[in-house]
Amino acid sequence: MAHLLYIESSPRKQRSASIEVAQAFLETYRAAHSSDTIDTLDVWHTPLPEFDGETLDAKYAGIAGVPLSPTQEQAWRTIRALAARIQRADKLVISVPMWNYTIPYKLKHFIDCVTQKDLLFTFDENGLNGLLTHRKAAIIYARGVEYNAAGLAPEIWDLQRQYLELWLRAIGVTDVATILVEKTLLGPDMDSAARDAAKKKAHAVAITF
Repeated sequence: MAHLLYIESSPRKQRSASIEVAQAFLETYRAAHSSDTIDTLDVWHTPLPEFDGETLDAKYAGIAGVPLSPTQEQAWRTIRALAARIQRADKLVISVPMWNYTIPYKLKHFIDCVTQKDLLFTFDENGLNGLLTHRKAAIIYARGVEYNAAGLAPEIWDLQRQYLELWLRAIGVTDVATILVEKTLLGPDMDSAARDAAKKKAHAVAITF
């Protein structure tokens, strides 16, 4: 039995292309892996602490190997609890719309909170060591245009996919499936066709995920 964490990052809910495709993925996944458990983390409805003050002091105390003060320990307890949601997961599914060529700020806030030394990674003189090895991920990206077709070089403009794949590598996740929902801003017919095509791929990926 495996444990899957689904991270949802669009606030649009019923209108969201990324969520619609993610729900199709999860429906197929539940049918194909009925003994697995699924945890849903909606970054818009999960309390995320401000990463300042005692929380920031706790971060650097931990890096320096200095014992945390009681107030720092209390602040860091929230960070550990959030990170534990990822640590417990064998599989990650993330649905993410593109905002200004990158990801929604709430998802970035979550990533900034949980991506901490000794929680999701370590480092030494030889470099960075991700702690979430032997996990896999599937990411559903929604974006308004198809980058190559629009003449926008993905390696320059597509910071959505670049950032999330970099983050996953940094924490040790290298087995990543990608599902794209593109051209969602080019009219209702094209949007609907893009969602349908993405849901077909999501179905195929979910069966063997």
